[in-house]
Amino acid sequence: MNFIKSFLVTTTFVFFSLFSFAQTSQNPWAIAVGTDLISLQDENVDSSVKFGAPALSLSRYLGSGFSVGTQYVIGNAEENGVDLKYNSLDGIIKYNFSEGNILPYIFAGYGMSKYSDSEDNDGFFPSTESGRTISGGIGVNFYLDDNFAINVSTSYRGVSEEDTYSHLQHIIGLSYNFGAGDADKDGVPDQKDTCPDVPGLKEFDGCPDTDGDGIPDNKDKCPEEAGLESLEGCPDADGDGIADVDDACPNKAGIAAMNGCPDSDGDGIADNVDRCPETAGDPENEGCPWADRDGDGVPDKDDQCPDEEGTAANKGCPDQPKDLITFINSDQNRFLFSASSTKISKKDHETLNALKELLVQYPIVTIIVEGHASSDGSTAYNQKLSEQRADALKAHLVSLGVESSRIETIGYGESKPIEDNKTAKGRKQNRRAEINRSAQLKIN
Repeated sequence: MNFIKSFLVTTTFVFFSLFSFAQTSQNPWAIAVGTDLISLQDENVDSSVKFGAPALSLSRYLGSGFSVGTQYVIGNAEENGVDLKYNSLDGIIKYNFSEGNILPYIFAGYGMSKYSDSEDNDGFFPSTESGRTISGGIGVNFYLDDNFAINVSTSYRGVSEEDTYSHLQHIIGLSYNFGAGDADKDGVPDQKDTCPDVPGLKEFDGCPDTDGDGIPDNKDKCPEEAGLESLEGCPDADGDGIADVDDACPNKAGIAAMNGCPDSDGDGIADNVDRCPETAGDPENEGCPWADRDGDGVPDKDDQCPDEEGTAANKGCPDQPKDLITFINSDQNRFLFSASSTKISKKDHETLNALKELLVQYPIVTIIVEGHASSDGSTAYNQKLSEQRADALKAHLVSLGVESSRIETIGYGESKPIEDNKTAKGRKQNRRAEINRSAQLKIN
């Protein structure tokens, strides 16, 4: 009955602590010293609880909650009013339920127990007073800090040899836990130290906070500069919400889409890469507007008539090439040839140079050059000669740089005289090539 009552009291006490935690894995070795209470439990024995000391143990944490160790106890027992000297030595395996400041555990052991009423027997555990013992029990460690803990345990120890007794063994004592390395000497054991090779602070699990911003270096993207927690420890000098380390313009507030830079002119190009940051421009021109000499809204690079105001639909050229029409309707638009000749005169070279400039001014205009002949010679001959005169005019314009595709030619032979072929003066005027008033002007 005494056994059942004692065991239930101790069990209740220990299991009230099962929901707390400790850190025994941080200091794998433990040495303990304490006092013991022994109560014999055999049916034919009347025994009271006896106090003794010391109770010594040494254990090693293996991992996954398991520890192994040895325990030696010196105590006292009582058998039907006779005081006995008590000794026990056991090997023990222990299982920790959890890790934390309060650590409950169960354990089992195997060893020897000795009961003696005199000092005369030889040997540490003489066979006449000793018995092999199998034990099992529960306990709890109350950790005072990382190293020291108060230990309480109770176990039932069963023996079967003659002159020995099954009994309850209760121990209360103080244990010291040690063995964890501290490579950086910062007072945080390596097993708990997130930064084991760099001295740090306990509140940061052994990691330093070099810049003192309250963010440990291992979580600080900018460990040398005090910064904001929201920016992973980095500063934000311009207050735009973008860490300086990621900000292309760290001293001028900007937006994330521009890598922290502003876009002062709103053209979609960040100021740091905008060659004209105060004037909206084109990304293809480094943020600057394209030149537009004639101010018609068509940039010079796309304007086929950059010095004359035009329309976008007509590629920057005016809808009607007025200067070219004026030329066609003038006296300059007549190129005379000698009889049976296709040679262009020096005077006409100057006129063709002027025509070439007009064609440069209106680069999308095409022209038709018409060739004519007087009535001298056969009709077939005159037709061929008129075609050759038109071709000669075209060839000269091409030699001046006008694209061949912009000039069409046609020969009318002697069919369209402008003067009377019966006179020498009339025939001279009819030997000609011209961009006639009736010539078609094509705008692409």
